[in-house]
Amino acid sequence: MYGALQTGEAAQQNRDGVMAALVGSRICHDLISPIGAIANGVELMGLAPGGGSAGGAELALISQSVDSANARIRFFRLAFGAAGDGSAVARPEVLSIIEALNGASRLKIDWQTGPDLLRGLVKLGFLAILAAESGLPYGGEVTVTTPAPGRMSLVARASRTRFDAALWSRLTDRRFGADPEGLRPAEVQFALFPDEVRRQGRQPRLDLTETGFVLEF
Repeated sequence: MYGALQTGEAAQQNRDGVMAALVGSRICHDLISPIGAIANGVELMGLAPGGGSAGGAELALISQSVDSANARIRFFRLAFGAAGDGSAVARPEVLSIIEALNGASRLKIDWQTGPDLLRGLVKLGFLAILAAESGLPYGGEVTVTTPAPGRMSLVARASRTRFDAALWSRLTDRRFGADPEGLRPAEVQFALFPDEVRRQGRQPRLDLTETGFVLEF
């Protein structure tokens, strides 16, 4: 019995380690491009006439890259961080993150929820947006609403989509939970979302079409 328990604990620790690695890889993957652009902007400043006196183009590149990196970090903090117990996220904070992301992405988010939302619900919404980025890589629009108190709905529309049915089935299949088996770093949200849904005791519903999806939870 004791040996079996040890084996189970070791397996769980291994799964947790893989999940942490996936999250770390995902963050690094999404931040490397804007950070690299910051480095390029600094290099351009150094090559500018006057030994580093920055011109408008260089400053614009740095400013845009910094804003993108900052928005992504704030987004990840809510998507991957602890949901807390009953704490809320103010609407202006969410909108400022979404606005910055919209300026650097082909996928546009129309966030139409109420004034304040529970952090756990925002966490699920942001994880769902990450899933949308995977399924709508060529761009599109995602409208986020709260059709009922404590419930959220995402309606995505795009002219071109790329849905992996097996991958997306994880969002509503409770058997998967936080199991990272078979996932790539860019797909970590497909393990985190069902795990968080189960933790919050929610029942998600997903409808996939050729031009988008509807996800409610």
